[in-house]
Amino acid sequence: MNYELIATLGPSSSSEALWQALLSAGATALRLNTSHLSLEQLEAWLEKLERFISRLDTPPALVLDLQGSKWRLGQLAARQLADGEIIDLVHGTETALDGALPVPHADFFQAAEGSNGEVVLNDARVRLAVENSTSDRIRARVTLGGPISSHKGITFSASDFRTEALSEKDQAILRLTRGKASIRYAISYVKDAVEMSRYRALCGESAYLAAKLERQPALEQAQQIAETADEVWLCRGDLGAELGQVGMAEAVYRFSAQLNAIALPVYLAGQVLEHMVEHPTPTRSEVCYLYEALQKGYAGVILSDETAVGRFPLESCRAATFSFSLSPRLFPNFPSPETL
Repeated sequence: MNYELIATLGPSSSSEALWQALLSAGATALRLNTSHLSLEQLEAWLEKLERFISRLDTPPALVLDLQGSKWRLGQLAARQLADGEIIDLVHGTETALDGALPVPHADFFQAAEGSNGEVVLNDARVRLAVENSTSDRIRARVTLGGPISSHKGITFSASDFRTEALSEKDQAILRLTRGKASIRYAISYVKDAVEMSRYRALCGESAYLAAKLERQPALEQAQQIAETADEVWLCRGDLGAELGQVGMAEAVYRFSAQLNAIALPVYLAGQVLEHMVEHPTPTRSEVCYLYEALQKGYAGVILSDETAVGRFPLESCRAATFSFSLSPRLFPNFPSPETL
């Protein structure tokens, strides 16, 4: 079995020379998270990538993340929230004059009443406690301070509320890229099989769709979701934000034990080699966990911050490829761990 390695592009990996190096180091697909790009920026990326890919004998897949039903902050200047700070969240696309954080999703404010009152941002690096809410504003107290910036994810740590639909921006991306060779779409925050089938109808039967599993109901319906997807990603970042660290670990453990029941390739995402964002080598724990994941049946990994904003994107690809080489499923004559 040949493992897939999807490398996310960003400020740290914006040159054609580096794209070629990433592919030479083992990347099998390149990814853009469109939530962090305007339509104009996306068009510029695509124009440059298409020129690059057209010159290759074996063109890689180009994966575009669609936001789906995921909530994200609007446009704001990067800042640090401090423990105990009182902050307002307002319905809007840009920072308000009073410094409130913009959330461009009306249903986020509708969901507040039925939530547990805890808001988590930026993959749970920041946590807020709701003090009061209206239809377009939430006042909250910071219980865990940390960095925030434009388009970071935001959710309630326990809420089933969600309006399931593609945003206007997602639909514009589909119109812009539909039918382009080698384009694939990764749908964020899929809730269940009903939602995934809706996306299939919107995108068309010929579109290549990856379902990103980031919610507990999606894990429970993974087999049914796979019926209308082409591949499945287990994304631990938002899953941890919703379930908490221990709940996420338990959910991932149970899911990983049942991979053989899913009739599609399943990929692992979310801090796969997070140490390498700032360091040129992975930790021993990362190598061990990745080795175990491959033995359990994962078909490959998605590198995110490691290659998009990290200091060592090329080394990160090489480290992942090295981990792949340790698997006897890829190299059946490689000595087993017991004989090393």
